[in-house]
Amino acid sequence: MSTAVLNGNVSFWYRQTGFPERRPPLDGDLATDVCVVGAGFTGLWTAYYLKQAAPDLDITVVDREFAGFGASGRNAGWLSCKIAGSAGTYARKRGREAVIALQREMIHTVDEVISVARTEGIEADIVKSGYLTVAHGAAQLPRLRTAYDQMRHWGAQDLEWLSAPRVAERLRLDGALGGYHNPHCARVHPAKLVRGLARAVEARGVRILESTPVTAIAQGRVSTPFGTIRAGRIVRATEGFTSGIDGERRTWLPMNSSMIVTEPLPDELWKRLGWAGQELLSDATHAYTYGQRTADGRIAIGGRGVPYKFGSRTDRAGQTGADTVRALRRILTGLFPDTAEAAIDHTWSGVLAVPRDWCASIDYDPATGLGFAGGYVGHGVAATNLAGRTLSDLLLGRSTELTALPWVGHRTRRWEPEPFRWIGVHGMYAAYRAADRSESSGRTTTSPIARLADRISGR
Repeated sequence: MSTAVLNGNVSFWYRQTGFPERRPPLDGDLATDVCVVGAGFTGLWTAYYLKQAAPDLDITVVDREFAGFGASGRNAGWLSCKIAGSAGTYARKRGREAVIALQREMIHTVDEVISVARTEGIEADIVKSGYLTVAHGAAQLPRLRTAYDQMRHWGAQDLEWLSAPRVAERLRLDGALGGYHNPHCARVHPAKLVRGLARAVEARGVRILESTPVTAIAQGRVSTPFGTIRAGRIVRATEGFTSGIDGERRTWLPMNSSMIVTEPLPDELWKRLGWAGQELLSDATHAYTYGQRTADGRIAIGGRGVPYKFGSRTDRAGQTGADTVRALRRILTGLFPDTAEAAIDHTWSGVLAVPRDWCASIDYDPATGLGFAGGYVGHGVAATNLAGRTLSDLLLGRSTELTALPWVGHRTRRWEPEPFRWIGVHGMYAAYRAADRSESSGRTTTSPIARLADRISGR
């Protein structure tokens, strides 16, 4: 087995596509109608739909690195209908019907992204075959059944519960006791999708400025080292890098997530594993595992690793520690023992934004011209599209079904100051990992350690 693992360098996805040629940075002061800070999926989708709805608007998107550098180019490729937040939290404020409306829009959004990709000629390895969530321990099974019932309660009515033999018909995963299939999810290649979207946005006349760090956002003004951008309407779309903007350090927590990807696996191994449908995969562990079968026949598996860096620091290179790589490797071979001899080709990390109540939000204040969207807690590939369409309506002063969704105007408190933030997050994930170890050793019910961690974290 080879030990030559490429570590960081943004992500494996860019290793496949190559890095895009950088667009020019800001060169002096600039006046524009709308300035979008952040050229990831949220910012690009906002510009895409806003330009479509109001072609005469002068729109500028500005990014510290390049379009798709952050989570948009590092994620696991889940174009999923999952609500980016807690359905129960939204329902307590806005009612069950509002959450059902949000779920309905998320289901539509998966098809909307696929449709735009087709229209714009974006080839992003898209396969819409849904996702599988699998229980592979006795304690996981009742917990997964509860999650299945809750998702149906909140509007995802066409889920399918799968017995162990029916899971095996789709994917032969070691120790699987049952699971469910959600059809509203597609496998995508994130870097191909975000690069194609950036080209489509630029072709419509939107200005994209790269290599331009934003240090502060205020009414009518975006500050950078290279000049000031003045705009009547400004959108903050910085997700996991929001903490780097003045005054936003405790707004959202930049949660680290890490991935590994194998070498291409031989056909004989795929015959043993199954996975012909190329569904996305997750399990019912507390520490959270997710993966995909890539278009070129690899397995990409991810998890939390080192979840948070003191002071909300972010690692731009995407380097992953050796302990995290080993842990992800154990997860891979635990799920798929036949991959024990497969080489790991690449590992990388990135940050996702986590609000204090784990619920995404969108807002725009016409009085100040300031808006934002984000806090997708790792479910942003599709949610960003819905957020972009919603922000477009808000910026144009439209009252629509989208602007009435329960994440619009949602408020959450800020994260605790350090060192309490660091202690809390690391303690929470230590508890989740301890709960997973306890359950894997024979527990038949959810570990009380995990229940306590859920209460403390606000999940």
